[in-house]
Amino acid sequence: MPTAPETRDLLHQSYLFAGADADDLEKLEAICRRRTARKGEVLFADGDPAEGFFIVGSGKVKIYKLSPEGKERILHIIHPGWSFAEAAIFGDGHYPAYAEPLETSDLIFLPKDEFLALLESRNRLALNMIGGLSRFLRQFASQIEELTFKDVPARLARYLIDLAGPARRVELPVSKSQLASNLGTVSETLSRTFRRLQDEGLIRVEGKLISILNAEGLFDLSETCKE
Repeated sequence: MPTAPETRDLLHQSYLFAGADADDLEKLEAICRRRTARKGEVLFADGDPAEGFFIVGSGKVKIYKLSPEGKERILHIIHPGWSFAEAAIFGDGHYPAYAEPLETSDLIFLPKDEFLALLESRNRLALNMIGGLSRFLRQFASQIEELTFKDVPARLARYLIDLAGPARRVELPVSKSQLASNLGTVSETLSRTFRRLQDEGLIRVEGKLISILNAEGLFDLSETCKE
């Protein structure tokens, strides 16, 4: 497992606290708890009382829901530098989903009571957090739009574009079955979609390694909506 950054550096890199000054970061660091979570360990379950929230230092964590039949639906994959469950410490104070590391992960835990007390005494820190949560909500709204208006090829194309950035060769950070769940489909449909994109000359698939051969064509596909 890669070495995680120092706690203060990780807090500053988080979108929640990117605008925090040195004094705010010092106060935050004082209430943080570091922990190592193993693959498959359930950090919290849907409906559990929210005792705090997390920032990923290294590793990956999946956030998911379970259907009444026990079928898993991945909502988010949380990568290093990103936080999760922060909204749960407000409202009714319960976690709305499950959280489980996909690999051994180094985490920062910020306990609810200490964190809320800190927000009450430091208004600027609270405003920074509101801005960070707003960015997350925009991202979540975009995900809902993708699931509602776009088919699986367009969703996969958008995922690959976002994952690759300016690169032309990337490695999938999760298994294809996990990716299928994240994109709101099943493994068989995702496999057919990968083959279609490869047959159309947009990508080349080598296991979890994806080479983007036609970025413009992939972008055009990502913008199409369901008929």
